[in-house]
Amino acid sequence: MAERLGLSREEIGRAVWAAEAGGRKFEGAGAISRTLRELGGGWAVLGSFYVMPPLRWLEDAYYKRVARRRAWW
Repeated sequence: MAERLGLSREEIGRAVWAAEAGGRKFEGAGAISRTLRELGGGWAVLGSFYVMPPLRWLEDAYYKRVARRRAWW
């Protein structure tokens, strides 16, 4: 699937990814938020906060922090 989406091993190792049927890709916190919105209900509300720039910046920064320490967890 990674090849079909045009993702390298480095990209896959760096972050979580989500893809829509049309081929649009989401990386990191954006992928998690997109998945939450797809789940619907309360999850969709939680995922929708990502569209607000100040919250998106915080989510992206926190995701990067956690991703860098992924091996430690």
